[in-house]
Amino acid sequence: GDYLVTIEEKSKATFLRAYVNWRCMSAGSSRVCVRMVGHKMEESYSETLKEQMSIVEMPLSDPPLCISCCPVNGDLLVGCKDKLVMFRLKYLVINQNLTVLDFERSLILHIDNFIPAEVAFCARHIAITTELDVLILKLELVQQSADWTEQCAHRVSTLEKPVDRDDGPSTHALQLESDEFIICQKPVELLGEESKLCEIPITLESTELPTEDTKHFQVQYLLFRRFTPDQSPFGFCEETKLHSVQLLPVYRTAHEETENKRELLSLFCFFSLPHVGYLYSVGKLVELISTYQYSEKSEQAVLTPQFLHVITSENLQCFTVRCSASAARDEDPYIDTTVKACPPVTLDVCTLRMQLFIGPRAICHFKNHIILLTKADTEDITERRKPTRRMLSRKADSSKTRANSESEPGWNLYIINTVSTIQLYREMVDYSRTYENVKTESCIHLLSEAHLLVRAAIMDPSFLNSDEKEELLRAFRESCAFLGDCYTRFNTKDYHLALPYYRMSGLSMTEVLKRLVSEGGEIQTCERGFIFYLTHSLNEDLDEELSKESANKVLQIFYLADPVQLPHILCSPCMRNVCPVTAVKYLQKAEKFMPSVVLTLTKAFMALKMGDLTLYEHEMDSYKETILACGFIEQPKLLMQHKEGIVTPTEFAVHLKDMQPGLLVAAAVALHENGKIELEEADTFFKMLCNNGESTVPQLLVDFWEALLVVCSQEEILQELLLRVTSQYVWRISKQQLPETKPLKTTEDLMNSCNHFGLIFPWVTSIVSVGSPSDRDYCEDISKLQSLLCGRSINIASALPVLEPLAEAGSVGLAIRVLCNARLGKHEEAIDQLLQGCPDAAVVYAHHELKDDHQAVWWKKLLPELCKRTRFTGNDCPVLISSLKAETLSVVAMELELRDFLSLLPEDGTAAFFLPHLLHCSQRKQLT
Repeated sequence: GDYLVTIEEKSKATFLRAYVNWRCMSAGSSRVCVRMVGHKMEESYSETLKEQMSIVEMPLSDPPLCISCCPVNGDLLVGCKDKLVMFRLKYLVINQNLTVLDFERSLILHIDNFIPAEVAFCARHIAITTELDVLILKLELVQQSADWTEQCAHRVSTLEKPVDRDDGPSTHALQLESDEFIICQKPVELLGEESKLCEIPITLESTELPTEDTKHFQVQYLLFRRFTPDQSPFGFCEETKLHSVQLLPVYRTAHEETENKRELLSLFCFFSLPHVGYLYSVGKLVELISTYQYSEKSEQAVLTPQFLHVITSENLQCFTVRCSASAARDEDPYIDTTVKACPPVTLDVCTLRMQLFIGPRAICHFKNHIILLTKADTEDITERRKPTRRMLSRKADSSKTRANSESEPGWNLYIINTVSTIQLYREMVDYSRTYENVKTESCIHLLSEAHLLVRAAIMDPSFLNSDEKEELLRAFRESCAFLGDCYTRFNTKDYHLALPYYRMSGLSMTEVLKRLVSEGGEIQTCERGFIFYLTHSLNEDLDEELSKESANKVLQIFYLADPVQLPHILCSPCMRNVCPVTAVKYLQKAEKFMPSVVLTLTKAFMALKMGDLTLYEHEMDSYKETILACGFIEQPKLLMQHKEGIVTPTEFAVHLKDMQPGLLVAAAVALHENGKIELEEADTFFKMLCNNGESTVPQLLVDFWEALLVVCSQEEILQELLLRVTSQYVWRISKQQLPETKPLKTTEDLMNSCNHFGLIFPWVTSIVSVGSPSDRDYCEDISKLQSLLCGRSINIASALPVLEPLAEAGSVGLAIRVLCNARLGKHEEAIDQLLQGCPDAAVVYAHHELKDDHQAVWWKKLLPELCKRTRFTGNDCPVLISSLKAETLSVVAMELELRDFLSLLPEDGTAAFFLPHLLHCSQRKQLT
């Protein structure tokens, strides 16, 4: 809201007034309208209200002592004796062309025996000070309950009842509080939940008319701090008074899509004693951020997101603040990681400027202006407020008189333009260079101050529309680069900050190397920060490639500073252009005192780049294949690297594919099992390695899946692998496609090493044996598929859609269909399929599958079906007669009672055919 609120005194009466539409006075209009707060305005006033200033009278039961306007929503808080009154800002729509501001008294906070000297109000947070006490509260929204009205009535009635207690000082206390004694309480600091112990009861009274949208609050105590006069080593006790309480909001950094929205991010509270100022964060966490020591007694102070401005009797002083450092951490969770950094909140504050003025009395801040009120006659000091605490000496009160300020000469008003952020940033950077080679901590401190200065300007809501927007962004990146240089060159405990600052600067690795390595190629530094930055940058999958000269220089740096990292550095994509001869030379030197498998593999990799196969074979023969496979776990980039987010094989992987595919597959399996590569990444890797399209699966990838099945223990991945190999077997069988390379494992190898591949059932072999000769060309894939389905791991229900292409594939398809039905327990369907397609295998199937709980299928399904089919075919199908006479009837006769057996025999059957089995069944019964 655009309004001005004043506390005015006239004829010994105090008034609270709000001036609305006050800019009309500066435009030359002299028309003024006076109205009471909440007064209903008529339609007829609409035209005049546009062109005149309105004075809104706000009557109060007690004289107002202090006021504060909320910078977030424009609400007003008024401090009176024993209470705080909150006015809510309203926008009254008179008609479609006119909207005016008004206020509604919405809430009263009753605080017994509490006389506020100053208040601050922001986003439902309230800071109150007396002469030596500070209390910070938050009004929390609460859900409206069914009995809220009853609670409100109870609260109001409680307020109206007189409290039956003697709050006045006791006779003993009055005797002690004479001119010679001052009563002081202990200093206290209570933060967060502990601040409830301050014993300052607060009662809320809602004064607005209850509606559905009425908000209800409860008080949350955030901070209480009490000072004592003798805590300060300066001056007399009556001079120790708090002043300049202020709540400062910091908003979330604006972006193009949120340009017109201001989102509160952090909140800070400042208050000051004559010689010490305190800055607290009161947002997510209540904590003391900074303490300010003044060189002389302060009169007033004003806090901004970038500076703290303090006036003393003769000076205007400027201090740095840590609001942006704290707010940045609230906004970005990546700060204080290897991704982003920001100077610490605990960084010591420093004084920037001190400017002489005669008699500064009051100060305020607006945008890039400081407004300063001074009085030339410094000997007649006008008190800003009368002391009201009873602890102060009455002798001091009686000896001071308040002069009439209207008749006093020498008042001056100054408007001071602050130095632009960019100019001040440049000055601080230039000044930091004087400490560059002398005091490293001072240099880092100054650059940190410059960085925070720019960061605060970028977090300002007006940043997007600033003329300095691009220049500020450049300065931010530049300050990050300067800080990166410091943490790289200087031997500090925070050397690791070089990495995030360089990342935030946007500099490439080549650009950083140019800053730190002289043009002649001499290494200026090998400090820990430099090594830390290079190690992390080279171990990441960056798309930047260093030149040959830069890569060789990095190689030299690591050989001198950290030779253990040499193998890992050489495998970085950034080091593709390194000289392999030089690399082998350094590796051989390092191997003498720290040999390892990774170092040997790296030497072999460099030998391949040199084209020296003799050296390559010598290195690869140094260890067994199993140990070499484990070496790739320690450095996967020997085989695969990420380029633009895609896994790509290295020259080493290409060579292994042709010469040692088994080692390559074993290494890939080891990488997967150790979490170095995902299944999808492995698919992409092998497809790119074999130059296959996205839809074509190379045999080497199938080898990888089969090898992974041997060791995989995760059920979800196991089922995925089983479906993948099944799908590939089916595709090759159905398309009559041979693998492009010889598989690494045969069916027998898989059955011996992997329990997911089972022994192939005899009846399956019986079915396939009568197949066409063309099937024998793909016998390896057929047998692997059959072995997989004979195992107990694959989920048959999930595999059915994958097996669909083999439904009509002759004997192979029949074997697969029967296998699926057998695994699903559908034995009757399986027998139908066998009698229809391969009767020879029906009895073999029954002997293998129809056991225990499924044995009844012999006489319930197989016997009736054989009888029926034999009747239709007669002697034309000897297989059916043989299966019925030699196998089925024998099994049934052994298992059933004679009566049950007789009931199963066909009525039109030949007695001589069935009589031997009936006799066998009868004799078995007599024997038992």
